[in-house]
Amino acid sequence: MFAAGQQDMQQMDQYTMEKIGLPGVVLMENAGARVVEEIVAMTNGNIRKVVILAGGGNNGGDGFVIARRLFDIGWEPVLCLLVNPDRLKGDAKIHFDVYVNRGLPVLHNWAQDNLTKLEDEFDKADIIVDAILGTGVKGAVREPFKTVISMVNALQGKKAVLSVDIPSGVESDSGKVESTAIKATKTITFVYPKKGFFLQDGPKCVGEWKAVDISVPPSITSVLGLDMPQVITEQLVKTSIPTRPQQGHKGTFGHALVIGGSRQYVGAPVYTAKAVLHSGAGLATLAVPESIYPIVAAQNPESLMLPLPGENGHFSDLAIAEISSRLQLFDCIAIGPGMGRFPNGEIWMKSFLSILQNQPIVVDADALYLLRNDLGLLKSCKGTVIITPHPGEMATLLNKTIKEVEENRIEVARKFANDHGVFLLLKGHRSIIACPDGSIYINPFGHDALGKGGSGDVLTGLIASFLAQGATPLHAMVSASYLHARAGEEKAKELSHYGVMPLDIIDSIKHQLAILF
Repeated sequence: MFAAGQQDMQQMDQYTMEKIGLPGVVLMENAGARVVEEIVAMTNGNIRKVVILAGGGNNGGDGFVIARRLFDIGWEPVLCLLVNPDRLKGDAKIHFDVYVNRGLPVLHNWAQDNLTKLEDEFDKADIIVDAILGTGVKGAVREPFKTVISMVNALQGKKAVLSVDIPSGVESDSGKVESTAIKATKTITFVYPKKGFFLQDGPKCVGEWKAVDISVPPSITSVLGLDMPQVITEQLVKTSIPTRPQQGHKGTFGHALVIGGSRQYVGAPVYTAKAVLHSGAGLATLAVPESIYPIVAAQNPESLMLPLPGENGHFSDLAIAEISSRLQLFDCIAIGPGMGRFPNGEIWMKSFLSILQNQPIVVDADALYLLRNDLGLLKSCKGTVIITPHPGEMATLLNKTIKEVEENRIEVARKFANDHGVFLLLKGHRSIIACPDGSIYINPFGHDALGKGGSGDVLTGLIASFLAQGATPLHAMVSASYLHARAGEEKAKELSHYGVMPLDIIDSIKHQLAILF
């Protein structure tokens, strides 16, 4: 499944109408029909009262179809037109005329004195359908839409709000909300979800979403050569996680080296190593400064231990030689969790990267910080490099503000991955995976239950685990990102969004794997 931009959908619609020969008025009919099916499914088929808020563009046209079809199945829709009908044109006008020619009622709310009547209709309604602005919105929402949207949002938690294609006020490509936007309970979108669902303000507005078929063939994406981000799905993850031969043994499933820890951060590398083993790798070796070795070993008896020479609670220069003599034993490396920042840390990282062989390496946390002034080292590594920054770390690497990163997550991730030849997982509420070839993947799962120290260390361990088991870097990142997010979501149902800890996520990952396989 792809995430589409506004121009992507315009090209697909145009091809469907002009090359395939399916008129826009038919696509609009199909769109309205699919939304009605979803409304019926939401209510288990019970007869309900529905208010449909319609604007003057194609989104409003979908609303006219929805209202007419709800009448036809015996429901009680109230169509509220938020623009002067003289402004309607094209396919939207055709469907409005069909609606009016049927003798069906319209509440005209483009006059300010009808707001009180609309408020009364909201009070009586079970569902409010947002068909106001659609994917073409840019900039601040104008009146009367702004006032009506505020009225709808005031009912949040009291009424189900269903947005058609995209919540009104959300920019389709960026997810930005300039002034105000509908906060939907559910969004029914057409063909593909929109990129804005996963960026900036979008996730706060779309609610649950579902992409439905309106007879625009998905195969058009390849015909037109559209370059769209892929949305991670369960099916994609099933094909990404390496299969396990029944006759396999610990050597079959790979050996990961985790390098991290310091006097201040003892737990982080433990979470990483545990995640490696609990997601299927055969062996994990945990390399830590020798001063914290007894504490770490007591917490993590299932891992092999490699205590390394340290200084003031961090790795010392002597640790490089100890690691170098053992590197050939490992199928992949994860470095950074809990490593901390220390004098000569940048020199230490440069020395470490110089001894790498051809194993893939996951670079996270303070290991990223120690590379910030010499990013050319990433490209010079012999093996494949995966980095997993959160927005603050990404901002540090680029010498930008977090705001600058968050306003353009996809392009920031794409450019960095391409410029430095790395695979990049930009963490956040909707994580972005960028590959050196420019391809982008979006994880649509996860929420605030993951917002706790140690959660990212678990993710690093998951990526390393799948690399050790033989997954490609992309497949390892896709699988790890999905499982990490879904594990947090499911554990929050049991423990609340407040109470999920890193070890809870690790425990839940096992259950997520059982669901997949």
